Amino acid sequence: MTSRKTAWVEVCLGAAILAASFGVAPAASAQSCTSAPDAAVDCFVGDAVRAKLLTLQYGMSMSQFKAYGVSVSKIVQSPQASLAAVALASAVADAMPATNASGSANTAAQTAAIDSIVVAAIKNGFIVLPAETSQQDVEWFVQDLVNAMNTPNGIVMSPGTMLRVIDSYVVSSTTSGTVNWTEANSAIASMMQNLSTSGLLKLPASVTASSATAFAQSLAQTIATYKTATGRMSL
Repeated sequence: MTSRKTAWVEVCLGAAILAASFGVAPAASAQSCTSAPDAAVDCFVGDAVRAKLLTLQYGMSMSQFKAYGVSVSKIVQSPQASLAAVALASAVADAMPATNASGSANTAAQTAAIDSIVVAAIKNGFIVLPAETSQQDVEWFVQDLVNAMNTPNGIVMSPGTMLRVIDSYVVSSTTSGTVNWTEANSAIASMMQNLSTSGLLKLPASVTASSATAFAQSLAQTIATYKTATGRMSL
């Protein structure tokens, strides 16, 4: 899916969320569309596909795509989940592009990194799944966001800084292409402890210090796998 198409997905699903919030259904929809917020989103997504504003993606059927639309509405309405998803997506798009070191395309490596990071984020409490959503829904949502960010059209900051900091420990613990994970994990744990002690690391109530360290170490593993797949020496 192109960035433009992905942008349409986010815009249209965002409008669906508004329809759900205010009880407004598309004009041509049956009254059942206003029976509940989920019904409003369901109707909006269906109408958007039929009007060719959206296209079915990830091999979904219409019913599956509608269900995904409802899941996205739940994610966006959860400040914790939506902010975490946007933060992770922006970091991946910045530091882990869908290209090899040579510049050739490698979307598979980026997608694998996204899925791995989402799994770690959910496991360690950085993303709490809202009702009616699954891990797969969050992976698709983050993928949609990353696709939209892969081709920046304006001033771009560097949200991938933390990934690059973690990578620096992986690089310094690598000899002849082999990572000393005992050394790297120890250094990452020390970094997280220092950030916590200095007050620079503010964790939500659902995340313990040990979970945050485990998440950072999982990110290091994902970074190493991504670099191997793309032929990069560093992020």
